Amino acid sequence: MSVTDLAACDAVTTFGQRRIAPRACIIDAKRHIRTFLGEALDELGFITCAGAGADDLRTLVDTHLPDLVVLGLPKDGIEADDIFRSLGAGRYDGQVLLIGPKDSHVMTAMRQLGDECGVALLPPLATPFSAEGLRAGVATLLPQQAPPSPAVDVAEALKAGWLELWYQHKIDVRTLAPRGAEASIRLRHPAWGVVPPATFIPDDADPQFRSLSDFVVGRALDDWHYFIDRRGPVELSVNLPIGVLEDRDAVSQLCRRMPDHPAFAGLIVEIKASEMIDNIDLAIDAARRMRFHNIALAIDDLGTDWPCFLDLPSFPFVEIKVDRAFVTGCADDRLKQAVCRRILSLAGGMGARTVAKGVETRSDLLAAHALGFDLAQGHLFGKPANARKFARAALASPAGVLQQP
Repeated sequence: MSVTDLAACDAVTTFGQRRIAPRACIIDAKRHIRTFLGEALDELGFITCAGAGADDLRTLVDTHLPDLVVLGLPKDGIEADDIFRSLGAGRYDGQVLLIGPKDSHVMTAMRQLGDECGVALLPPLATPFSAEGLRAGVATLLPQQAPPSPAVDVAEALKAGWLELWYQHKIDVRTLAPRGAEASIRLRHPAWGVVPPATFIPDDADPQFRSLSDFVVGRALDDWHYFIDRRGPVELSVNLPIGVLEDRDAVSQLCRRMPDHPAFAGLIVEIKASEMIDNIDLAIDAARRMRFHNIALAIDDLGTDWPCFLDLPSFPFVEIKVDRAFVTGCADDRLKQAVCRRILSLAGGMGARTVAKGVETRSDLLAAHALGFDLAQGHLFGKPANARKFARAALASPAGVLQQP
């Protein structure tokens, strides 16, 4: 078992004597299969560890007490026998999920062997399978609690290490080449799994407001270094509230944190259009100061309020992102198209590039191309993913991006 596989086992999974997250052990001889299953189960809320065979399994079961063992069908019957007899002898009280061809002789033999050894088997998962199929297969082990209410305490989340950033591609509308990524914050709660930002994002008056913003910037810059080591430089965007710009010390500290690396092209800070409109002088002043430190401001979620940005004395914003409400389904909606054209005209006159958010279908992409957007973003090019998964995505292959699940 590799060091990478073992590292996934280190997360804390108990609170006192109470288990707060299901744990899964993945056993498969192929490393890429272990990695894929690990990420899929991680997203479902499992804490995972992985190994290649029977020897690894014995150590992992004794050490980490998994609720679930996910087992790819071994090619060697002796290995299969060792696995099940090891689980039976150790009186393993969890469940086993077999993955392989549904009606194969090997699958039948494995199920019979499991029954003989007194191992509890879930219904087998036939290959190929989807994320929905995997979820259905392990549904009985998933936490049943509703998402937390009231909102998760941000201080607790920061201290416990529950926060992470997920990344979504920005794609050149004309060439379909990747042109960067937007980072969005997520919270992986040990009992409720991944919870939406609405349950933990504080308002400007919250004492954790600054700490959360610092986390977002710091993690994004750490991930940038991670990306460059594996895939090359990636232009990153982060979402921050306008309140960050009110603190001149915070802005100065942000500027000092930018990497002194020849491949670093800069960081884009996205501010919601509604917040900018209420604080336009502040936004303009901050954009002017930060651009000399390789930081640019972008207007996020612009819609019918676009006239508020006409006739500004200065327009130091590098990017305008159109609200998904006016992009998704715009191919068949003239009113949405009219709003998009107005915003594109505004951006063209100011020298800012444009991003179509919420591109969900090929019709949306064709419409964004016809309207003249520079970039597109949406589930057509893949769902947001954590840094590790994003780094392995087909950043250099337009076809690969479009084929992501």
